[in-house]
Amino acid sequence: MSRIRSRDTLPEKDVRSLLHRLGFRFSLRRKELPGKPDIVMPARHAVVFVHECFWHQHAGCRNATMPSTRRSFWETKLRGNVARDARIGEQLEALGWQVITVWECELADEALVAKRLNAALTGLHA
Repeated sequence: MSRIRSRDTLPEKDVRSLLHRLGFRFSLRRKELPGKPDIVMPARHAVVFVHECFWHQHAGCRNATMPSTRRSFWETKLRGNVARDARIGEQLEALGWQVITVWECELADEALVAKRLNAALTGLHA
């Protein structure tokens, strides 16, 4: 697992490029925030997490498979990821941040992701 990238993944780069084309400006990984969100928009008080479907077990997604070997290890590991994601989301919302999650499989329809991000972020500027 040491070879698995935790930052600057292709889906993350795609979302950053999309946000930039939509005219949104952002910073990356503010360490003082719970969970170190992938994308932070302080002016809009919003954070974006870009989740890969396997690692974060996107419900109902065909990419959220369970490996057949070392099954108990993977079940514990992936369930822990999902629980951590929920906990971090609650902490950020309690601090007043809007939490947006973009799933890797959603990026197949970039126009739909752009529409969803634009709708979620428009009007949030104070």
